[in-house]
Amino acid sequence: MSAIYITGIAVFSVFAQWLAWIFKVPAILFLLLVGLMLGPISGQLNPDLLLGDLLFPVVSLSVAIILFEGALTLHFRELKGIGKIVRNLCSIGMLATFIIITLAGLYILEIDWRVAAVLGAVLVVTGPTVIAPMLNAMRPNQDIDRVLRWEGIVIDPIGALFAVLVFEAVSFVGDGEIVSHTVWALFSTLGVGLGIGLVSGWLTTLLIRKEWLPYELHKFGILALVLFSFTLSNHLSHESGLLAVTVFGIWLANQDDLEIDSVLEFKEDLSMILISSLFILLAARLEIADLMLLGLNTTLFIAVVLLIARPICIAISTFNSELSFKSRVLLSWIAPRGIVAAAVGSVFALSMIEKGIPDAEKMVPLIFTVIIVTVVLQSLTATPFAKFLGVRQPSPNTLLIIGANHVARAIAKGLQEQSISVHLSDPAWENCKMARMDGLQCYYGNPQSEHAERYLPMTQLSKVLALSPNRHHNALGVQYFSHLLNEQSVFSLRSSTNHAKANKDSATFLSRQILFGEQGSYAKLSSLIAKGGKVSATKLTEEFNWQKYLDVNKEALPLFIITENTKDEEVTEAQPFLNEHDTPPKEGDKIIALQPPKMTVLKESYLQNDSEAVNS
Repeated sequence: MSAIYITGIAVFSVFAQWLAWIFKVPAILFLLLVGLMLGPISGQLNPDLLLGDLLFPVVSLSVAIILFEGALTLHFRELKGIGKIVRNLCSIGMLATFIIITLAGLYILEIDWRVAAVLGAVLVVTGPTVIAPMLNAMRPNQDIDRVLRWEGIVIDPIGALFAVLVFEAVSFVGDGEIVSHTVWALFSTLGVGLGIGLVSGWLTTLLIRKEWLPYELHKFGILALVLFSFTLSNHLSHESGLLAVTVFGIWLANQDDLEIDSVLEFKEDLSMILISSLFILLAARLEIADLMLLGLNTTLFIAVVLLIARPICIAISTFNSELSFKSRVLLSWIAPRGIVAAAVGSVFALSMIEKGIPDAEKMVPLIFTVIIVTVVLQSLTATPFAKFLGVRQPSPNTLLIIGANHVARAIAKGLQEQSISVHLSDPAWENCKMARMDGLQCYYGNPQSEHAERYLPMTQLSKVLALSPNRHHNALGVQYFSHLLNEQSVFSLRSSTNHAKANKDSATFLSRQILFGEQGSYAKLSSLIAKGGKVSATKLTEEFNWQKYLDVNKEALPLFIITENTKDEEVTEAQPFLNEHDTPPKEGDKIIALQPPKMTVLKESYLQNDSEAVNS
């Protein structure tokens, strides 16, 4: 029977993630609903009965892997560039939130001070998994988007580490030992956790750099080291394991010459599996009676979290900054709690219950109640509130180009010279490096990854162009962004018919291979650019209309039309040429085309007296 239940958890985890993908909402909502349906509502799943004594080890090891994966994204060099506001949010703002929530737990809920302190520490963490879908729907201005997105990324590992430290501190104080022994025990635990984390990071770095561990064993080997570090640290000093794996991950993340992209991608996939399964298990352990105990005290506590702790955190963090008042108001409302709070809090609660600490059993229901209220309430109200305040972006206007090869770079430079916002993406570092040297923004990695969701300007994307020579990369990008944006905003270069048949391309990918018309193949574009072709823009006039343009530029390959914008002069959009254009370009439009070398001289001769023409 156990196999059936474990299989069911896996199937329902995928189902919940799929529903979240369909409705474009945080997956935590459906995972929570599934857990409640399987557990307290139907009584079909009892995690304590299913796993028995393995429940605590399974939850603890899963949380260790989740924290390690989060720590892998914390780069010290990025902390320097995220701005004063985000740094404040993850330091003094976090401490202010912790103090206010702890006091609320102590005086409003009247729970044990140790439970109140750990609850306050756990609830400082927001996290990118709940923030990103909300931002994609809300589309706030760049200042708000940047602050919320980076806060979620940075506070995830920092907040979890802070919660671990608070938990360890109150655990020792609660033992009733003399002060000197308590302080010694705390510092020895911190020493063991930090020491094992640093040694594990150094050893892993050495294994990879010296190539003592073959590449195909990097993922499995590091996973084994994470589990070993966590277990050894806990064995040497109780509850120090989470600190060890967090330090381990931070060490690896900040080794500049260490190639761990495949490890990070593997950990992202593993974390999704663990998070989904773990959240269903934790939700199934709840009692409906616990969640229904929303009396006056609990309601006041949640009100403090939403209406006092967060606004004070934002007020302190944004003091003397240039952020507008309306932006601060919206930031004061958006702070949904997520998976990390639930997972870490559940581990702490299980440990505190084992120690017999009063009120420890109340912590998990309280955390889940805060998660439910913040995610549901803020998901429903964020977009209307942003509209009311007038802090939404007017309309997305950034082109994402999949690929940073020489073709993509040439086209991107042509667009950028016409004030078109462009962002490139490529999994090849050399291509990204060349793009950045050309002054182009480029994301290094796969644009459909969870990591890309954190670092690409998703809320600003209007169109996606797949310009990679790799058909597989184009197909994945088209599939992913057709759902995220809409199918009519995603385009791809043509692939050969043989490739399509051999690889059984999806209907969506086949239908979107219309970019730049029948001749818009990568081979054609690459050949023209290799021979010295240039991407240039020409403005149509009454004298030099579309027909005359075609007569002069017979061998040119039109790429985009920039339509003269009479409604909003600040937003400039480029419409790509497709297989067919029902409406020909008109006077005032600009044509961006790839000009063969010999056409450049002819065009300049024809347009030398036309002051309206723009060549670049």
